[in-house]
Amino acid sequence: MNTVITKSAGMGAIINDGAVTFRVWAPHAEKVFVGGSFNNWSKNEILLDMEGNGYWSVITEKASEGDEYKFFIEYEGEVLARNDPYAFEVTNSNGNSIIRTLDFKWDDEEFKMPSWNELVIYELHVGTFNRSAPDCVGTFEDVIAKLDYLKELGINCIELLPVTEFAGGISWGYNPAHPLAIEQDYGGPDAFAKLVNEAHRKGIAVIIDVVYNHFGPSDVDLWQFDGWSENDKGGIYFYNDHRSTTPWGDTRPDYGREEVRRYLRDNALMWIEKYHCDGLRMDATSYIRYENGGLGYDTEIEEGNLLMRDINSEIREKYPHVLTIAEDLKGDSRVTDAVEHNGLAYGSQWDMNFVHPVREVIEDTHDDSRDLQKVVDALKFKYGNDVFSRIIYTESHDEVANGKARVPEEIQPGDAESDFAKKRALLGIVLTLTAPGIPMIFQGQEFIEDEYFQDSKGLDWVKQKTHKGIGNLVSDIIKLRTGETEGGNGLKSQHIEILHVNQKTKILAYTRFDANAPTQPVLIVLNFSNQDYENYGIGLNENEPFNLMINAGSKIYDQAFSALSVSDVAVVEAHTDAKPWTGKINIPAYGALIFTK
Repeated sequence: MNTVITKSAGMGAIINDGAVTFRVWAPHAEKVFVGGSFNNWSKNEILLDMEGNGYWSVITEKASEGDEYKFFIEYEGEVLARNDPYAFEVTNSNGNSIIRTLDFKWDDEEFKMPSWNELVIYELHVGTFNRSAPDCVGTFEDVIAKLDYLKELGINCIELLPVTEFAGGISWGYNPAHPLAIEQDYGGPDAFAKLVNEAHRKGIAVIIDVVYNHFGPSDVDLWQFDGWSENDKGGIYFYNDHRSTTPWGDTRPDYGREEVRRYLRDNALMWIEKYHCDGLRMDATSYIRYENGGLGYDTEIEEGNLLMRDINSEIREKYPHVLTIAEDLKGDSRVTDAVEHNGLAYGSQWDMNFVHPVREVIEDTHDDSRDLQKVVDALKFKYGNDVFSRIIYTESHDEVANGKARVPEEIQPGDAESDFAKKRALLGIVLTLTAPGIPMIFQGQEFIEDEYFQDSKGLDWVKQKTHKGIGNLVSDIIKLRTGETEGGNGLKSQHIEILHVNQKTKILAYTRFDANAPTQPVLIVLNFSNQDYENYGIGLNENEPFNLMINAGSKIYDQAFSALSVSDVAVVEAHTDAKPWTGKINIPAYGALIFTK
């Protein structure tokens, strides 16, 4: 039984009333058949009808959920076996498509995405985060096993590196072979849905990385999908001229084609509607915006801008709680500006104006050359009028690989567990968790993981026990940041005031506060030198009785840390930093102090 259907019926393999509708876009095909385990893989038994505009479809009662299948496309005397671009599951990256729905059992109705000003993101890679054995790839179940740990740490949002089907079983995930199918080595669709559900039950949001700047480049059935191409390029899903070129392969999608933009839009909505994800982090968006990623004089791809604006606008209208994040790294406010201001309407973007200067300062081997103005500029930078339009961090999968190591290893190569390395790495973490913006930490950062990131090596959980005190410190700061511990509302605000910058002593102090409701301000004092200071004076606006909440250099967190006694701020009526009051504080070497009221 062959029946022509309309475009509104969807794409791929759609199960309806005991039958399956197969629908595919192949504008250059001469004929299209579908075959699979339901008809002994016949290449010419079930013929799809031509709808027009390059679409083909058929309804058959022979196929059912769980069956494997492929499309067989006839083009210029060849028969091309192709996986379904819209397949929700495949047997493996070079295997077969599987007919299935994504109707999971959910019990996350009570979950609500935390407000963006309360988020603390934990970036993790499923394959390495929690391996059950050194030679095993980590799975979604392995991540589920650590959700209680993350909850106790104070994390309220996890961000997963890409989990769509890729070539092989070991990868960062940024080589998507089947953009709508979930990696089988991680557990496939059901296990991923279970992870999202379990995370939500524990109050943890889930953001997923998606890759729309290129596909593959290997195991990609989208390549010359219906046989046609120009210049020996990729065919209908890809640019067939110089615009196809990216650093990751000759596979930039053709954003100029409405059908390709629809494909990527459908992909984005799948994560939200089918898998209940709370956010999307779009990889290397500068390579969607520019032919060469915005390097030097570059040509803008306006069609790529149209793609991103449309996706973000639709998500904002339908799902305003969903956070879309751009990994653009060009410091361009247009990425997060509203559409009416010629922006791309992302909710936030990874901020190069934080990570690069902060790492430069804390990794500097000489106290004398440590430039605190770079830290001040990093603290005060913002896109538009919303400080939460930026994601701030000192470690990410990119910043601890590609020739760069973890922050403690960069500080003290070969001795990442030294006092110098630990204390200065913690300065970066304290800055991240107290600065204006949405803070993010990378897996293992909370226990001084020192290896550079490799997709072939699991996280060293022995260090979590070795550095349990530092993990407790990071947890204490996170919980103050999210509001789980009272007194830190100022950290959720738009406002910061730099109180004290001394390039000679290397002391920096600032407050976070809400100008509209100035209760619970937070005072942060950082020492970027290997010198203890006693009775150090910092200018205050008023006689403010700040109380010590967290001393990051205390022995309660690490026995190798300072024995210097630190107490509440003692306020005296004396001018410092052009302010009428002075707060007197003891500050440990490379110390970080957090005070509340």
